Amino acid sequence: MSFILCIPFGNFNMSGDSDLEIEEAFRRAQKAHNNKAKLVASLKNRYNKLEDKTEFHEEFIRCLKYAMIIYTREPAVENVIDFVTKFAASFETPVNEEEEEEENEFLNFLFCFLLESHGANSHAVRFRVCQLVNKLLGSLSENAQIDDGLCDRIHEAMLIRVTDKYPNVRIQAALAMARLQDPSNSDCPTIKAYVLLLENDSNPEVRRAVLSCIAPSVTTLPKIYKRTRDVKEKVRKLAYQVLAEKVHIRALSIAQRVSLLHEGLSDSADSVKEVVKTHLLPAWLRLLQGDVLQLLHKLDVENCAETAVTTLHAIFSMATSPDDLLQNGVRKLIPVDSLTCENVLYWRALCEFVKSKGNEGEELLEQLLPEAAIFAEYLCSYLRSITGLSEEQKADMTQLEIAMTQEFVGQQLIILVGCLDTSEEGGRSEKRMVAVLQEILVMPKTPTSLIGLLVEKLIGLLRDETQKIQMVAEIISDVREPILPISAPVDENEKRRKQLAEVRVQIMEAKQNLEECISCQDFSRAAVLKDSISQLEELKNQLTLEASQPADSIKEQRVEKSDPETLLKCLTMCAELFKQINIKRGICPTMNALIESLILPSVSNPNPAVRNMAVICLGTAALHSKDLANTHLVLLLQITQLDEPKIRISALRALIDQLLLNGLNILQDKSAPISQAPDSPDNSNGQPEQQTEEESTVQSILKMLSEFLDSEICELRTETAEGLAKLMYCGRILSPKLLSRLVLLWYNPVTEDDQRLRHCLGVFLQLYSRASRTNQECVEESFLPTMRTLFNAPVTSPLSEVDASNVAELFVELTRPSALVQPAAIQAVSVHDSLAVRICNEILRDVSAPEVRLYCKTLSWLEINTEPGPANSEFDEENVPEAPPSVRPSRRAKIAALDKTKQDLTALMNQEANGS
Repeated sequence: MSFILCIPFGNFNMSGDSDLEIEEAFRRAQKAHNNKAKLVASLKNRYNKLEDKTEFHEEFIRCLKYAMIIYTREPAVENVIDFVTKFAASFETPVNEEEEEEENEFLNFLFCFLLESHGANSHAVRFRVCQLVNKLLGSLSENAQIDDGLCDRIHEAMLIRVTDKYPNVRIQAALAMARLQDPSNSDCPTIKAYVLLLENDSNPEVRRAVLSCIAPSVTTLPKIYKRTRDVKEKVRKLAYQVLAEKVHIRALSIAQRVSLLHEGLSDSADSVKEVVKTHLLPAWLRLLQGDVLQLLHKLDVENCAETAVTTLHAIFSMATSPDDLLQNGVRKLIPVDSLTCENVLYWRALCEFVKSKGNEGEELLEQLLPEAAIFAEYLCSYLRSITGLSEEQKADMTQLEIAMTQEFVGQQLIILVGCLDTSEEGGRSEKRMVAVLQEILVMPKTPTSLIGLLVEKLIGLLRDETQKIQMVAEIISDVREPILPISAPVDENEKRRKQLAEVRVQIMEAKQNLEECISCQDFSRAAVLKDSISQLEELKNQLTLEASQPADSIKEQRVEKSDPETLLKCLTMCAELFKQINIKRGICPTMNALIESLILPSVSNPNPAVRNMAVICLGTAALHSKDLANTHLVLLLQITQLDEPKIRISALRALIDQLLLNGLNILQDKSAPISQAPDSPDNSNGQPEQQTEEESTVQSILKMLSEFLDSEICELRTETAEGLAKLMYCGRILSPKLLSRLVLLWYNPVTEDDQRLRHCLGVFLQLYSRASRTNQECVEESFLPTMRTLFNAPVTSPLSEVDASNVAELFVELTRPSALVQPAAIQAVSVHDSLAVRICNEILRDVSAPEVRLYCKTLSWLEINTEPGPANSEFDEENVPEAPPSVRPSRRAKIAALDKTKQDLTALMNQEANGS
């Protein structure tokens, strides 16, 4: 049903039957099919014929008021508002024409009327006033001039209206001030109002309106950027659109560019992802003349490789044809000298994207990559070209940056191995690639940062797990105990030289004696000397040959290396091996030998990096064998408390992994019997039963984890909280006390800057409470301990700043029966029922306590089940004295008593409120 404004006829009569009456103009303006330009021209013609404009003004305003009292966005009303705007704007004249003030008389009159009405009690009138001001200012040309006094009045009125109670009024006021802002002035009141609305307004539509009209500047850009993390999808989407359309990529820092792409492309809303793909990325590429490599350069891909790859995949997904992806030319191999961080990452991302297409991308992938054997040689040649840095060179930032760039390029080339087709018949390509990877791993110059990735690709090419273990173990042996040449001792060489000199002297003496014998014709002695000379010549030749071939005397021998770099390489290979092998296989003798000869000795190494990697290896290996975990659990516990923070965190992660895999019964001392039964008469004196070693260890672990939640080391505290959240969510731990600690840690102002901790606990609490009824009961049991901790917190404690009402509201929401993923049966006793009884008991402990008011308020939030249902033992036995079962009150009676208690407490609260 269409909405029509009923405008009664007034007493306004004008001469000229051909001119349009005001009432008729307003009536026609309500219809969308009427030509508003003709209506405006006809009404303006009548206006121009009048000498006294007063009566026209009054009649025009009278008709306008009927539209201004309608708050809803009815089409008829919107048509009238548009008509009024066009009529008023028709009085604007070019700046160079005379009699400007006389021609703008109606426009000024309308503005004055609107400014006088902006403070009306009716929110509909305030809304229409701001809407008209917005449309009037928007319809004026860029060169339009308004009296300074009138402009100031408009500005002041709209600054008041942006603080209006109604969001729609604030929206129109914000839009109206768009042409009144001065981005170059840091003290501009409009800019300040916009910033205030962006940061504090609770209505998302208001924030969207401000985003649409705020001008980017040094002051406003950080505020616009911050809205990309708004809680509302529509606000985030518009923020990205504004940044794409109004902000140059150079105006953003590298960190901001990376953050926009990372958060935008991983946003939970598909519409936000789409606007990043279709608006932000194309806008940036247009500014860079479509050069994708230049865009990667603007992102500093060395420090954000994964974000850059995700960005490239988004760009590739928008390509219309495969030829668009080959914009850098069809080259299967980039020359080694031309490899840069940007082009090698583009190459890798493109190959991964094409490979993900399956059979559709096979032909294109063949154009991008050579055969596996050729690429293996290419990879090996590049990694050989990486130069190692001495300690002096590591202090030079230029040399260090070059080395880091080379390592990054090498890393991307290694990742490309996963895109190669090694399924050639006969396996020649695969064998060659395996041989090359083995050679690279053994090379002394191979950077430690590439070892893990190389081992991962090597193991991925092998199919048999025994072969994987054996090959990695051999590589570790070759790296740690390389075959080195051993030269002959210096004394033997010196002795050989002396002997050669003596032989030469003997030969000279024998030749001289031979000549004397020949001259004396002593032929018999001459024959003996000749034989002697021949023997000496043979000895001389032999010694000369040995001296000329020193390599023959060099021996090869395995020499064990124990420097930190070598140990770190070996441990990294070992850790990657344990990660890739199935934990169900267990520990084989080869793996056990690595643990005994490499990992355990390195745990006590003086180098922190070596110790840290050894702890990681030990924790990973312990996942393969429960016996190994039992053996070294105490060692891991000691490391978590005594070593450097980084190593303590690694040990803590290993401990948490063990608890997740094996539960709290890690230690099973089956030989330790329980000395006494629970009901033994010896226990009647109140002494507790002696705990087993296993129970003692478990208690020590939980106590240690609880203490870590108060650690001053932020990373250790966060890792502990995350670990406990995992354990509780997986059902390994069911502890209301620990849950209470996590809730308090989440609210503690000390953790305000720890985004990882806040995010982890926020997600955990929601998922944990919704998973099962048991979890909700655990949350219920932790309610009172949490509230007592907050109420009893001293003034000096950060917890004294926490809003207890907000915490109580959280517990009510977490325990709400409707929040369960699989809600319990309707007739079952809900967790809110039990929580209500607990709260009532707490109130009855001390009715005059200050926290009673909050408890009563909490009761009003609960969903109490009024339907009769089966008795819950814990619920029915709350506060019931020992008595025969026959006199125990029924559930219906309890609910009635509970309702009466609630009514009495509500009356008491109202009485106290009236008295205060």
